Amino acid sequence: MFRPSLVVALLAFALQGAHAGEPIRLGLNYPGTGNYKSEGLELRRGALLAVDQINQHGGLLGRRLELVGRNSAAREEKALGNVEHFASMGAAMIFGGANSEEALSAGQRARELGLLYFPTLGYANEITGRDGHRHLFRESNSAWMSARVLGEYLSWHMPNRRYHYISLDDAWGRSMEQALREATKSRDRARHGYSKIAERGARRDDYLAALQKAAASDADVLVIVLLGQDLVQTMRLAHTLELGKRMQIIVPNLTQSIVEQAGPLVMENVIGTEAWTWRVPQREQSEEGQAFVDRYIAQHQAYPGSTAASAYGIVRQWAAAVQRAGNLDSEAVITALENHRYRLLKDEQYWRDFDHQNVQSIYAVRVKDRSEIMRDRFKQDYFDIIHRMDGEEAAPSLDDWQQERGELLQLQ
Repeated sequence: MFRPSLVVALLAFALQGAHAGEPIRLGLNYPGTGNYKSEGLELRRGALLAVDQINQHGGLLGRRLELVGRNSAAREEKALGNVEHFASMGAAMIFGGANSEEALSAGQRARELGLLYFPTLGYANEITGRDGHRHLFRESNSAWMSARVLGEYLSWHMPNRRYHYISLDDAWGRSMEQALREATKSRDRARHGYSKIAERGARRDDYLAALQKAAASDADVLVIVLLGQDLVQTMRLAHTLELGKRMQIIVPNLTQSIVEQAGPLVMENVIGTEAWTWRVPQREQSEEGQAFVDRYIAQHQAYPGSTAASAYGIVRQWAAAVQRAGNLDSEAVITALENHRYRLLKDEQYWRDFDHQNVQSIYAVRVKDRSEIMRDRFKQDYFDIIHRMDGEEAAPSLDDWQQERGELLQLQ
């Protein structure tokens, strides 16, 4: 007859053996070099926090999670090679990326391999619009969603202004500019001028020429549709030219790392959008969101940004869907994700079934004065939330989506 202590020891050993079995691998495409390497660091930090938290609570389906990261340098060809590598390692899911082209290509290859793909910094409308498919879920907001909240704020507070656009000539840049022109009624390109920045190989002179063209215009509002180092260099030049003194500068997709790299003085008073800031959990009374902020601060002595929050949320929500499905099969997990409503780092969010866009509230934010930022303990409290829009209002409607899709009215 077994003694109770021996039974407990055997059970503990069995559980330990199950937990120590073959890990469930997650593939993370992250930009470790190039224009978006700061965002890549945030992606890894957010993802690791989620993986560690799940493992501390017993793992997933009795197995540990293991994060496998590879540098994509925000290049399509590298991202595709990474997807192949992750698949060869038996990864159960792939996520990450730093631009829309990378998300579209890597997501399509993941689909061919039967794997789910969750883009992080891909904002182009096409990702969950024209080119969306069953194996791709986007947690971050689309260009359309950013444009809607900005358009409403600007129409209320800065009506009848003349705009000038400087946009990256890629899928996101084109869709963001088009969406914001629609939202602000600045469609007339003769009245509301523009410059295009090449997707690759742009130099200082290209940014400077675009800014000088804006300075020579009669614009009241300068919209800079750039990301990463393209945006950092352009903002520094705009500051040197003192454009912020005569124009309101709009950066549609702001991130904490951009303000850090360009500098608070350079970014003062810039308006943009965020799906999340470290202040949001307190605003939305999210206990779990505040716990995430506190854990991040304790580990990194810094505030988490929206990029870290997105990576964290993707891992947590995918793992929760696997738990509901009871297995790792992609089709079962897709079913568990579709129309699932949850609260994690803020108020309610859900994965829409017809396009796999995450529907969530979006915020217009303004970068604080440098003097105020410098009084903060980490000198990172960058944003004032100046406007909020509910996700249902910000996201394109089913009718909008169907018009964009044409005859492909179901995800394949």
